[in-house]
Amino acid sequence: MMLTVHIMHDLCLIHTDLKPENILLISSEFIKVPDYKFLSRNTKDGSYFKNLPKSSAIKLIDFGSTSFEHQDHSYVVSTRHYRAPEVILGLGWNYPCDLWSVGCILVELCSGEALFQTHENLEHLAMMERVLGPLPPHMVVRADRRAEKYFKRGTRLSWPDSSTSRESMRAVWKLPRLPNLIMQHVDHSAGDLIDLLQGLLRYDPSERLKAKEALRHPFFFTRDTKRYGYPL
Repeated sequence: MMLTVHIMHDLCLIHTDLKPENILLISSEFIKVPDYKFLSRNTKDGSYFKNLPKSSAIKLIDFGSTSFEHQDHSYVVSTRHYRAPEVILGLGWNYPCDLWSVGCILVELCSGEALFQTHENLEHLAMMERVLGPLPPHMVVRADRRAEKYFKRGTRLSWPDSSTSRESMRAVWKLPRLPNLIMQHVDHSAGDLIDLLQGLLRYDPSERLKAKEALRHPFFFTRDTKRYGYPL
């Protein structure tokens, strides 16, 4: 996936709608393997069988929202859960919005759940701050008029407010910090993965890892890059 994003960006293309639904296995072939963590009455040896794809090769689909860098950009892009902060704040967007989406996808593949499960901007920003820390003041002060209402006392996020439900507060407060979230699900290479995600999920798009830089990260480089010799 990261290599595909790198190639797209080299072609001056921004996907703008990266999400798990747009990432497909190339082959539908699979094998059945026993999963001894679960028991089943339907098997003689008490094991439960799960399906594993024969190949981990994937392809990226749905280029309907793809934009060239030089084209006029719409105000909002990306499916909600994978939308970058600069989009929500109305600061404009470019290649880095794809990398934020990739970071969200990697967390979801790790944990099994979308990182930011929300349908509303203020709650979304609150979730970001809960997982990643406060939004940078220099981004907040540049927020457009549509996003100004989400802040009070300068750069402080106006959450919770009088209309915030208990369900919303629980949804935000249950979220752990990013390193803790990853360590709940990864028992090896957690350090490399956390470092990669912190680079992909940097608030400031100018500081966010580029696709080419991410492919050189130890999390990828010590695995696929050396194996396949990607031309970076």
